Amino acid sequence: MSNNYRSVNFKKLLDKLQQESWQLELIISGFAIYGLFAANEPLELKASESVIAGADEFGQFWAILLICCQIFTFNLIIHVLLRGLWIGAIGLRYVSGDINYSTLNYSEKFTSYLKKKVGSFDRYIASLEAYCSIIFAASFLMIFYVIGFFTVTISFVLIIQSFELLTFLPKWAIRTIIITFIIPFFLSSIIVFIDFLGQGFLKKKKWTSTLYFPIYWVFSKLTLSFLYRPLAYNFLDNKLGKRLSFILLPIYIIIVTLASLEYENSNYLSKRNNSSQYQILNEHYNDLSKEEGSFINIASLPSKLIETNYLQLFLLHNKEMEDFIYDRNKKLKPEKDRRGFQSSLTIDFKSGYNDAVGTKDSLNLKKYLETVNEIYTILIDSNLFKSDFIISTNAKDRMGFETYLNIKNLDEGKHILTITGPTKENKLDSESKTIEKVLVNIPFWYFPENISSSNTQNNRIAADTILTN
Repeated sequence: MSNNYRSVNFKKLLDKLQQESWQLELIISGFAIYGLFAANEPLELKASESVIAGADEFGQFWAILLICCQIFTFNLIIHVLLRGLWIGAIGLRYVSGDINYSTLNYSEKFTSYLKKKVGSFDRYIASLEAYCSIIFAASFLMIFYVIGFFTVTISFVLIIQSFELLTFLPKWAIRTIIITFIIPFFLSSIIVFIDFLGQGFLKKKKWTSTLYFPIYWVFSKLTLSFLYRPLAYNFLDNKLGKRLSFILLPIYIIIVTLASLEYENSNYLSKRNNSSQYQILNEHYNDLSKEEGSFINIASLPSKLIETNYLQLFLLHNKEMEDFIYDRNKKLKPEKDRRGFQSSLTIDFKSGYNDAVGTKDSLNLKKYLETVNEIYTILIDSNLFKSDFIISTNAKDRMGFETYLNIKNLDEGKHILTITGPTKENKLDSESKTIEKVLVNIPFWYFPENISSSNTQNNRIAADTILTN
């Protein structure tokens, strides 16, 4: 098959393919919708796991994929419904032909109105065909728009972080460089977005196009527009495509807004409240967070009801926690930060050297755990409990620290476990300070079954002794 787009045969082939493309559209849409529905839940889980673990880079990646899947699913469902309506209309045309307004026997007023507004049945079929083809193409185009938005955002963050690595400069100089970069970048982003909403009106005037071209050139690279630029401009030069581009964005905003709505039946009771002495959350108890979509946040206990005279506590590890450990003990901070992507492939050439390094790592690990026990404070009902954390994983293979607290002297009933430690005052501020605050409050009830059984048994022995005497 010749791929010379200027040849007559190639144009004939394209004309033939576009007439039969609806079959491929339906096949692709059917398989894609099934795959997207199957992928939606795993992507939500991955995004939630990354957020809780503090892996923002992974969280943004999974969030982009999730948004693309949701947009694609919505567009393809609309496409399948319209394409099904189109097939039904063609079948009906085979049976009854065009609309015969005279057989309807309506009044002259309604007949003339329907002829003007409804028109011929063939025009209706042609309109459905046009909408189906444009929506199918728009599905892919919208995904590229979302990817372009996030690539610009990620590029912005990466550039800011690269400026912060210039540690040989004073802080005021780094801050000045960042501000000097942020303002033009932000204003340029707004200009590009306005041009996008206006469907390229800044490209039409001579003086605006001259000023806008450098901005357009830079952002065309950042948004990866070379992948979808022909599709976008072919979409916009069509009257129906222009009209649809105005409709889709408001529709997406409405759908997102409707999906976020929740009915509140109380001014005080809410599932979104934090765990406290007045409210419990399932995510702080191992036996209540066994479902795949449930994740432990900050810390967890085995259950709301504790029947043993010891209390197991699991403290979740994240990247921010390790930064606080380095702040407390500067010697633990390695020269090369290995956090992030690492290959699991290793070749051991010097076993003796590795043994020496292992010994050094063991000493550092001991200091690491000592620092963890220093910076995190455990209280039960305002009473201090000494922790002895060791590295562990929970039932969902999440890394963290585990310790056991002796609670045999606690009274029976309700108690509040409180963990205090360092946190950032404001994550959005690069100069944010580390402050000490309460990280979590977890209620639990202590009713030791073994003590109750022992007391019951002692009472029975005492009663038997009295009766014998």
